[in-house]
Amino acid sequence: MRIREGDPLEIYTDREGEVIFKKYSPIGELTSFAAQYADTLNKTCGMSVVITDRDAVIACAGVPKKEYNEKKISGEIEDVIESRALYVSAADTQSIPVIEDGSSHFVSCAMPIISEGDLVGCVISVQTPENQNAQPPARDVEIKLIQTAASFLGKQLEA
Repeated sequence: MRIREGDPLEIYTDREGEVIFKKYSPIGELTSFAAQYADTLNKTCGMSVVITDRDAVIACAGVPKKEYNEKKISGEIEDVIESRALYVSAADTQSIPVIEDGSSHFVSCAMPIISEGDLVGCVISVQTPENQNAQPPARDVEIKLIQTAASFLGKQLEA
């Protein structure tokens, strides 16, 4: 577990008086909602979607759930989240993996989830390497849908 400055923590004590720190993920409260949102994007638009908190995948659709759920995100995705800006892959750039220990899907576009000025996660549209070469980089509609999802999830956390 990696704790960054400003990360929210829950503090517990056990019967022997030991102090237990548990990292708190605000978006973890929306896990089932995020899963439904990802599933809806997948079914209506045919997009493969991964939603993360700042450490791991919390929801996905259109990709193997066993391969992604609760897996640690890659350093590149952490950088995208820290940038606070939309990331769109370009044909001439190296593919960004979604999870740390490799995956068969790469980022098409990604938008950090921001709630009350705090970074809480990311919504990512992914594609396989075969599709990456066959399809143009992220389309405008795909980009807008990912931006909308990230903004909506951020607003849900503020409510």
